[in-house]
Amino acid sequence: MDCESVIYISSQPVVIRVLREVFPAIKLPHVSHPDSSLDIFFYLSSRSMMSQYGLRSLFPMEDLAVMGILELLPYLYKIRVRLKETVEAAFLFKPHVVVTVDAKGFSFRFLKELRASYSVQQLDSPMHFHYVAPSFWAWRGGEARLKCLSQFVDHVLCILPFEEEVCRLNGLAATFVGHPVLEDCLELNLGKDTVDWKVHTNSQDFRSKFEIPSGAKVITLLPGSRLQEVKRMVPIFLKTMELLKGSFPDLRAVMLVASNEHVENYISRLIDHWPVPVILIPGSSLGQKYDAFSASNAALCTSGTVAVELQLARLPCVVAYRAHILTEWLIRYKANVPYMSLPNILLNSRVIPEALFDTCTPRNLASTLVKLIQDEGLRKQQIKSAETVIRLLSPPINSIAQDDFGNTSQPSMIAASTILHYARSH
Repeated sequence: MDCESVIYISSQPVVIRVLREVFPAIKLPHVSHPDSSLDIFFYLSSRSMMSQYGLRSLFPMEDLAVMGILELLPYLYKIRVRLKETVEAAFLFKPHVVVTVDAKGFSFRFLKELRASYSVQQLDSPMHFHYVAPSFWAWRGGEARLKCLSQFVDHVLCILPFEEEVCRLNGLAATFVGHPVLEDCLELNLGKDTVDWKVHTNSQDFRSKFEIPSGAKVITLLPGSRLQEVKRMVPIFLKTMELLKGSFPDLRAVMLVASNEHVENYISRLIDHWPVPVILIPGSSLGQKYDAFSASNAALCTSGTVAVELQLARLPCVVAYRAHILTEWLIRYKANVPYMSLPNILLNSRVIPEALFDTCTPRNLASTLVKLIQDEGLRKQQIKSAETVIRLLSPPINSIAQDDFGNTSQPSMIAASTILHYARSH
């Protein structure tokens, strides 16, 4: 079977890494099965890294980089235009397999309209895979919405351990493949498989390179990847650092900056106004990022995937989140889980402090960080819990990937093999 695949990338940069890992895995030269000569093409919505991977872009990723509920309203027309363009391009491309990644709002509308286009033309639709299960389980009445997805989603690749069962109970075929953040460990450890998922880093080299005194306290700041959330969170983080300077006179900040021109420009304009020295690290630099984690005493992050990265680094952290006041009200009203950060959801415990909505103030964040840095018991509790979180996010030992790639614990290999396995039988 010659297979052409249409891929949609969401507005989250982390998804680029997912695809970077998953789809080169499909084309590995040592794959020993009849479909090893797959002819794969990609359509992506991001222009970043296009030349490196020889990919074609439909439109800039930033066109979809919108978070929140009320915040989405001004962008609805543009998103609708982009959706129409994507469906038309995908239909003309005549794919055998379609894979969407995250961004359920856009992805599911795309898949639904694409399948409808095939139905109108009385053509056989390609198989539809969706990578990263929708978090309907986190919302009241959300699981019921899974039932209708089977009309246009053929298989879901889940990154959380409990999602496979939730999907199957609601009539949706699914496979748990492990969390893609674990790929960081394999990449930094020279691609070798690992059983403990611990990243090899060099904190001393990082401190020496940036001339950080041995006694200085270092806090890593992760304000987010979208300009919208960065503008909301960075001023709060700035005031938090001002307050922390009273407790830690020799204080340094390390800020991870997303690979987004608008975010980079915004943060660069603010640097001169910070009360403490700030080291800017490009978010795309995996090695520097984890070296910064290992050189830090704690982290302050906006709720999101970075909370899992900090678990992989075993770095104690505080999670913060603010949104439009109406968005916050809707989240409070509709949420089905008592926590926002994924580690706390997996542990069913508030091990990681969360400062959300109106409690997300510089004073609260500063006092929580002081306790986390000074209380060794709290630090050890987070580090111990991180081991449990990473174990829960690790892919199953026995998986479909064994048929194609042997005994592997690499999430991307398992995801790639799952796509191949079900695409062959379609």
